[in-house]
Amino acid sequence: MTEQLTRTPGPRIRPLVRPVPAPRRPVRHPHPEPHPQPPQHPAGTGPRPARSPRAACDGPRPPYRARTAAPSSTGHAELAGRFAHRLVEVLSGARPVHQLQRHTTLPGFHQLAALVRTGPLRPRGRSQRPRLGRVHDCAPGPGAVEACVRVEFGPRHHVLAFRLEQHTRTGQWQCAAVETR
Repeated sequence: MTEQLTRTPGPRIRPLVRPVPAPRRPVRHPHPEPHPQPPQHPAGTGPRPARSPRAACDGPRPPYRARTAAPSSTGHAELAGRFAHRLVEVLSGARPVHQLQRHTTLPGFHQLAALVRTGPLRPRGRSQRPRLGRVHDCAPGPGAVEACVRVEFGPRHHVLAFRLEQHTRTGQWQCAAVETR
């Protein structure tokens, strides 16, 4: 006695993993040779090229150059930029002040903690993300870098200046002074 079970169609279950599509074949161009050149006409007898209204302004253009950061005279522009970004995050309240404790000297940490308490860079009202301008750095001596950066909070602008000193024993860069206006 074998019974035949008939199955009723149920809901279609989609697989959890999508099938991997087959690799695409390279596109074959129908014309491998370059475009044919237009026929050459003697001077004054052929069709005139179309001129745009701005043809006088379409002179030879200089080659395109990508915008890069300003060259640094000290070679520490990347270090100053990274530290400026973290410092602004602490002063705006996005990062706790103790995250920079090991990257500051004791007097520098006291200055930073006092600035966080007074909150000159805290966003007022609607919270806006700070935008940093170009970081300007200079080296007043070996093992020291002073930098300043303009910080924008919407319509408000502030200037942040700080000094980084290289620890003599470990070689680690530490913030020794912070000031903002």
